[in-house]
Amino acid sequence: MSLWSRISDALAALGQGESLSDVFDRLRAPPERSVAFAIAVIALGAKMAKADGQVTRDEVTAFREVFQIAQNDEAGAARVFDMARTDIAGYQDYAARIQRMFATDSTTLCDLMEGLFHIAMADGFYHPGENEFLEDVSRIFGQTPEQFQALRARFVPDAPKDPYTVLGVSPDMPHEKIRKHWRQLVRDTHPDAMIGRGVPEEAVRLAEKRMIDINRAWDQINGCTKHAPGHL
Repeated sequence: MSLWSRISDALAALGQGESLSDVFDRLRAPPERSVAFAIAVIALGAKMAKADGQVTRDEVTAFREVFQIAQNDEAGAARVFDMARTDIAGYQDYAARIQRMFATDSTTLCDLMEGLFHIAMADGFYHPGENEFLEDVSRIFGQTPEQFQALRARFVPDAPKDPYTVLGVSPDMPHEKIRKHWRQLVRDTHPDAMIGRGVPEEAVRLAEKRMIDINRAWDQINGCTKHAPGHL
C-alpha cells in the first residue's frame, strides 16, 4: 500500500466529523508515524503557502520532490493540501500537535523543518512572511535560535554561509567536539536512521541535501583548523 493510500485511510474519519488536527493525535505510534510525518509537512506547507499570499506551481512541485509522489497518488496529496489550507485551525495549533507527537525525537522535528524550508524556497524567493512562519514553527517545535539559523543558512541563498552556523556549533568549541557533532549529524542523516524515526521512505531524499551541506561545512572547518597557526 502506497504512502498516499495509507494517508487516505487515515483521513477517512474526516468524513465522520473529525478535524485534521484530530487525525494527528491518532497517528502518534509507529508505523503510522510516517503517515503523520507526511501529513504534517503538507499541512504546515499549506498553511505556509498563505504566508506569501499565493500557492505557486513551484510549491506544488516541491511537494512532489520531497515525497517523490507518483502520478496516481497526486490526487491524494492534493486532497491533504486543500484540507489543510481550508481548515479553520491555525498553523500554531498544527505545530503544537506535531511537537507533542514527536516530543521525544527532536531530530524528526528537524526533518520536518527541512521539508518546510525546501517548500518555502521552491519559488526561488524567501518571503519575509515565510521567515516569520518558519521561525515561529521552529520555536513551537522547541528548537533553539541557533538550530533555526543553521537551517536558514543551508536553504536561503542570501543567508550567511558560515560553516559553524551550518553545523550548529560555535567557533570556540574544541575541534574534537565539533568532529563528534558532525559525525552524529552524519549518523542521523543516514536513510535507515531517518526511516527508523518515522520519516517516510518517499521523503528520504531530504537526506541528500543535508549530507552535502554538513560535509561541506565540516571540510571547511577541518581545512581551516589544519592550516591554523600552531596546529599540529
